[in-house]
Amino acid sequence: MATYVAVLLAESRVSGADGAIGAEPLYQESFVLLRADGAEDAREKAGAHGRGQQTAYVNAEGNTVSWTHKAVVDVSEVLDADLGDGAELYARHFRNYQAYQAFEPLLSGEDI
Repeated sequence: MATYVAVLLAESRVSGADGAIGAEPLYQESFVLLRADGAEDAREKAGAHGRGQQTAYVNAEGNTVSWTHKAVVDVSEVLDADLGDGAELYARHFRNYQAYQAFEPLLSGEDI
């Protein structure tokens, strides 16, 4: 068995008591470690994990908050099997820094 990292995408939507959808959806990208016999097994486990995280609850304002699994974005064997200090788990590359900055709220200063 090998250790894999899966990149999962989830969506949160808020609806009022009347069923009307509230603000824009909020998306969450999460990185999950999985033990699997191969990449296909890891992808299946990742999908099951994402679906298992789906939930809905009523918030303090009385609105229903629903989290749904949208996609398994990527599955990759961890880059460093020794999960000690400084172990690299996952890397991805991109060419358009401005697009990344617009997407990443921590870089763009967006208040989520």
